[in-house]
Amino acid sequence: MEILECKNLYKNYGKKEVLKDINIKIESGKIIGLLGANGSGKTTLIKLINGLLIPTSGNVYIKGEKPGIESKKIISYLPERTYLNFDMKVSEILKYFSDFYENFDSKKAYELLEKLKINKDDKLKTMSKGTKEKVQLVLVMSRNADLYILDEPIGGVDPAARDYILDTIISNFKEGASIIISTHLIADIERILDDVIFINDGIINLYESADELRQKHDKSIDAIFREVFKC
Repeated sequence: MEILECKNLYKNYGKKEVLKDINIKIESGKIIGLLGANGSGKTTLIKLINGLLIPTSGNVYIKGEKPGIESKKIISYLPERTYLNFDMKVSEILKYFSDFYENFDSKKAYELLEKLKINKDDKLKTMSKGTKEKVQLVLVMSRNADLYILDEPIGGVDPAARDYILDTIISNFKEGASIIISTHLIADIERILDDVIFINDGIINLYESADELRQKHDKSIDAIFREVFKC
């Protein structure tokens, strides 16, 4: 079953065309890499899927419906920049999410905090950038959503922690759900991907199975991407 469809999707900011005729369908039960350099259109596409922007033309469908109140109930979104109140304790934020989202699993959230060695009584303003991002990840992955959208989930953590973060992601999403992971750190993330989408200058250049792509070219996804988009 398709969880997401983008159909003839365009987005302009004034005269600047940021996304150009995006056509993708994503089925349930997939981990998809939305791969592109900074400024390629990844975040704009993600905001359109989440209903945070309005398309210039074309449509986004979540389970056959346009983004709105119902889609927000089944999409768990990790934005690139934090939106949390830095004066709040982690436990207070978890309580807020539990009250706001019916599908938020507080027990899972506290288990993840413990695994990531995050103190529930600490305030966000006392934490490093990487730890703040881990807290956001805990909040997102503790929802029993149908679609998880993660915008640069490993961008702010050190390389040693990235594998652990990825393992946390793939071990804690609802069975049968799909994950879209947007990143430019392709080498770090490609091992967990089912499918990959290459986006550059607002255009989808490729949408293919990760395994088939590697077999066809006998190269890593990162090497293929660098070859396709070399300067």
